[in-house]
Amino acid sequence: MTQDQLLSTLEAFGEAWNRHDIDALMSAMHADCVFEGVAGPEVCGARHEGPVAVRKAFESAWQTIPDAAWRNARCWVSGDRGVMESTFTGTAADGSRIEANMVDLLIFKDGKILLKNAFRKQRPNLPAQA
Repeated sequence: MTQDQLLSTLEAFGEAWNRHDIDALMSAMHADCVFEGVAGPEVCGARHEGPVAVRKAFESAWQTIPDAAWRNARCWVSGDRGVMESTFTGTAADGSRIEANMVDLLIFKDGKILLKNAFRKQRPNLPAQA
């Protein structure tokens, strides 16, 4: 795939996150996909391998934070690597608000996302809105 095609794939992937469209997300993922989340017990956070595990991990974001959104996405691609910067926002179960910059580092294979490695600033939640 060309760099422009990979960039289009990455941009569509970001838009699917904001629509909470799990089928569109998974259609962008390679059959051997891996997702490394922002938190977890391992040095890489939490590692989810394969489509079933990755799908479950992606869906859990919306179960935990139903209004989760990735705002102001900026994407670029170089070779088989991609980067998506955004600001993650949402409301925690206690009503506090989350707003933190984040970045996804991605590796492509065969025109699909092989690895999504997510990083987010560790910022205290903001008070609930009145």
